[in-house]
Amino acid sequence: MPIQEKNILNRLYFIAGGMFLFALLIALKLVDIQFVDGDKYRELATKNTTKNAIIPANRGNVYADDGSLLASSVPKYDIRFDAVTVASKDFKEFLVPLSKELGVMFGKPASYYQNVFRKARANKNRYLLIAKNLGYSDYIKIKSMPLFEKGPYKGGIIVDQKTVREHPMGKIGERLVGSEDRNIPGHYSIGLEGAFHQMLSGKEGKRLKQKIAKGQWKPVYDENEVEPQDGYDVISTINVNMQDIAHHALLKQLEEYEADHGSVIVMEVATGEIKAVSNLGKGAGNKYYERLNYAVGESTEPGSTFKTVAMTVALNHKVIDTSTVVDTKKGSDRFYGRTISDSKHGGYGEISAAKALEVSSNIGFARLIDDAYKDNPKKFTDQVKKWGLGEKLGIPIIGEANPVIPEEGDALWSRNALPSIAYGYNLQMTPLQILTFYNAIANNGKMVKPHFIKEIRAWDEQIKRVDVEVLDEQIASENTLNKVKAILENIVKRGTGKTLYSKNFSMAGKTGTARKDYGNFEEWKKEKKYVSSFAGYFPADKPKYSCIVVIHEPSTKKGYYGADVTGPVFKRIAQKIFTDSPLRAQVADVDAIDVKIEKDYSTYYKNAQTRFQKLPDVRGMAGMDAVSILENLGYKVKLKGNGTVKSQSIPAGQSLKKGTQIELNLS
Repeated sequence: MPIQEKNILNRLYFIAGGMFLFALLIALKLVDIQFVDGDKYRELATKNTTKNAIIPANRGNVYADDGSLLASSVPKYDIRFDAVTVASKDFKEFLVPLSKELGVMFGKPASYYQNVFRKARANKNRYLLIAKNLGYSDYIKIKSMPLFEKGPYKGGIIVDQKTVREHPMGKIGERLVGSEDRNIPGHYSIGLEGAFHQMLSGKEGKRLKQKIAKGQWKPVYDENEVEPQDGYDVISTINVNMQDIAHHALLKQLEEYEADHGSVIVMEVATGEIKAVSNLGKGAGNKYYERLNYAVGESTEPGSTFKTVAMTVALNHKVIDTSTVVDTKKGSDRFYGRTISDSKHGGYGEISAAKALEVSSNIGFARLIDDAYKDNPKKFTDQVKKWGLGEKLGIPIIGEANPVIPEEGDALWSRNALPSIAYGYNLQMTPLQILTFYNAIANNGKMVKPHFIKEIRAWDEQIKRVDVEVLDEQIASENTLNKVKAILENIVKRGTGKTLYSKNFSMAGKTGTARKDYGNFEEWKKEKKYVSSFAGYFPADKPKYSCIVVIHEPSTKKGYYGADVTGPVFKRIAQKIFTDSPLRAQVADVDAIDVKIEKDYSTYYKNAQTRFQKLPDVRGMAGMDAVSILENLGYKVKLKGNGTVKSQSIPAGQSLKKGTQIELNLS
């Protein structure tokens, strides 16, 4: 054999041998993948193409005390279409009837949907959006349409379910109810939603999804792998009617006085149930909205509303009586090198302790409390703290601010601390903490813990009931309480709150006006800022509800005293909760003749008997009478306003034209 042919043959053997070895290595790798690492790669493939997607549980509802919805999770559905999985025969057979039903449902021509489906089929679109954010009834309707009723495999329907939190009351009580954190979906930290997040959340479910084109995922089965468990429902103590009253009463006053922000709380005396909470702050465009939970989270100097606390301490210790005389000078007095003033120019002179509270004398209270406790100030502050006013109430709502009640030895303490505390300065409390004390006065001395929920429920099953929690069985003696109640009632009758007095409806409470941000007094004088407040209860003789109103930084040009700014809000809330006029024991004479009604009826009766040939003149007639006559003549009547007819859009005397619309302006 020639040498050249032998070399060629050797090369062929070498190449063949190489190819054999390469094939052997491939075979060995396949065996390794199949039998050694097979499970690993199969798991990896499955992991990359399927996943268990989390299905959030339906969040429990938050209800008002009468069962009205405050917050609810509503299921919403997105409907998509897999144009690849549907058989050609089914696609052709059901395309037209499906398009027709979708067209009727969404107000589009059937041809629109036919073109959309054909284009999706041609482009092999496996995730075509058909509809978004459908309610449950519309979802069921679409699911039962031709082709879609065959399910996800044969029918190509893909259903993505999500839950949306809705608030039927809108913005009213928003901070109390709480809402989802915009930056962290599914996270709730404020209000009732935050306080009872764990109970409301429920347990997540799981649904197997498969990866399809363009990184999208579609459900593998119509059913869930693990069904989500709905959260519990929270039945709150909030009364929708009272909440609405409180919100609008506060809003009206904030707008009128151009204030920065304010809050209102209404509490049921016997139980401590919070029936209404409104928190409004000024935002862009000077519009007010539920900015922060000031009622719970804002701790400030309470001002004169704290004088009631000071009076109760001193009376209960019997270091003063209501008749104890105090010299308030001429409206200005010096205490340890510091001047204290009263609001009345010229002062009140010598007055009783009861009168000092009625007229809210700063000097009177500074003198009374300092004289009684200057040698042992701890006795005073210990009593205040014994009532729990130096600690948080411990409510479940996140963000309760710390009260500050300084005592001897603290950094905030000085010789002026005690007289300042006596009239509501040099300490801090939240509106809810102050109200808790006033509620105890109204409740004959029993201090109850404020609470926001009645019970936790799972459908008809009660999971937890919230009972009345007593913080202090008796804060003071009956004698002390009776004296304090009498003064609080007199404050409204003849004291600083006398502008609120109504002989038809009894109220009791204390006004408060405190300087704000007065650390730099020279700066404060340039731009004076005040906090106005009113705390009390109603009716005065048999208290049913307690209430506090606090408004920050009202315009000093319009007014800033508690009686002017916050007192009217308290009165409006109290009277609207009950009634604006006294209840009468008997009904007025039912046989009494109302001359105007008789005249209107006579006019109507006369016109009703007339067979009109032309359009009548109904001006001057009662609106409803005019409607009756004109509709009987075949006209369609549109009303504007209330009362009697001022004008009619079609002049009298024209020929009758049935089916014509006529507009009546009433006044």
